[in-house]
Amino acid sequence: MDLNLHNRIALVTGSNRGTGEIIARTLASEGATVIFHSLEAGAAAALAEEVKNAYAVWGDISTEAGCRQVAEQVTGLVGEIDILVNNYGVGSRGRWSNSCNGDWIESYQKNVLSAVRLAQQFIPEMKQRGWGRIVQLGTIGSHHPGNRMPDYYAAKGALATMSVSLTQELSDTGITVNTVSPGFIRTPELEAGFRRRAAREGWGDDWDDIQRRIVAEEFPNPCGRIAERQEVADLVAFLCSDRAGFINGQNIRIDGGAVRYV
Repeated sequence: MDLNLHNRIALVTGSNRGTGEIIARTLASEGATVIFHSLEAGAAAALAEEVKNAYAVWGDISTEAGCRQVAEQVTGLVGEIDILVNNYGVGSRGRWSNSCNGDWIESYQKNVLSAVRLAQQFIPEMKQRGWGRIVQLGTIGSHHPGNRMPDYYAAKGALATMSVSLTQELSDTGITVNTVSPGFIRTPELEAGFRRRAAREGWGDDWDDIQRRIVAEEFPNPCGRIAERQEVADLVAFLCSDRAGFINGQNIRIDGGAVRYV
């Protein structure tokens, strides 16, 4: 399937590693010019050199100054973007018993306002061209929050709500806004963490065996496994294309059926 992204320019936040990197690489493989983003200077430079038609920018987008810095770099490099993937987001280890006001504010800055600020930066140019795609990376925790990380789940819930509001604001502009909400994703960090647990609890070292325990104890779902990063990236890439032009204002779960409601 040709997603017709050859003349599109995409910024993917938090794309120097993890799922964001795979999203950016996937968009590039579909022909888009991609801008990798990192929080620290130089952290995405090697990726931009490796990938065809790619650039790198940096800035702490949990702050107003950092978002302005990223926007200025993007403008200097490519002028305008067509696609904004707000992949950047940070979980927490907080619990109700030990989280303070500062934790909640920080989570909101990182997981909501970073996306809001960048959208505000780039939407005017998208409006002028009559086409744009904004994709937010959420979590099924906003559908089905647990008692751990309450500040993170609350922030991601706000991100999804904000995105629906933004969809209404952008009616008849040619810009769509959607949220992609994964469950567990097999990132290097998640795999390493579960391998450490497997070693402690005697699960063995075969990933398939470990994954069965993850599903049984942490993430029950009808598919019987967790998502690969590429699967999330493929969904994001499709939503960025012309083929998804009538998908708008949605919070799409990619969780193997873990959340059980219609």
